[in-house]
Amino acid sequence: MLHFNSKLLYPLAGLTALASCGTKQTAEPTKPLNIVYIMTDDHTRQMMSSYDNSNIETPNLDRIAKGGVLFDNAFVANSISGPSRACLVTGKHSHKNGKLDNHTTFDGNQQTVQQLLKGAGYQTAMIGKWHLDSTPTNFDFWEILPGQGDYYNPVFITPEGKKDHEGYVTDIITDKSLEWLENGRDKENPFCLFIHHKAVHRNWMGDTTHLALYEDKVFDLPDNFYDD
Repeated sequence: MLHFNSKLLYPLAGLTALASCGTKQTAEPTKPLNIVYIMTDDHTRQMMSSYDNSNIETPNLDRIAKGGVLFDNAFVANSISGPSRACLVTGKHSHKNGKLDNHTTFDGNQQTVQQLLKGAGYQTAMIGKWHLDSTPTNFDFWEILPGQGDYYNPVFITPEGKKDHEGYVTDIITDKSLEWLENGRDKENPFCLFIHHKAVHRNWMGDTTHLALYEDKVFDLPDNFYDD
């Protein structure tokens, strides 16, 4: 598991050659893999207990890490929010994809991973924080937060216009994603779903049901906390 702003996994299905009884045979094409890509925003590794359990417990992230790959040495092409997203969807550095800062509009006409997947027969969906100052392209379904979005009672931008929602943004993004998986797609074809959470970007505003979760816990200050 990487810092989620610095990864995108592309499982690819291909052909394999098998040798049997001295005769070379070509296997049937393997079934395309469905892809669910989950991004959390500004999520430091110290706040994932799969890396460091001294401050917090994240059992669901730990379960994903235990069943997959945990990266100890990884780098990003650009660590700013919008530009890092542009690097992820294009596979290009910022000076090539044109998204140089959080105020530059991303050109969605250039080649993107969702375009390539869509061309390969995948259904594509984008739900949550987009933060590229442009309308998502090459997605069969999308509902995104405007800019940074709000933690409480967020507004979503959709192809039909803006929609108001009541509740906590993480729950809403998750519910929208589950709804698309269950009822919004053609289950006969493969899919790629981008789930982009606003959390845990500052200002840190937890779900109201979680506000007292660490009320009795004392956190150690970093050694350099009082450095001037």
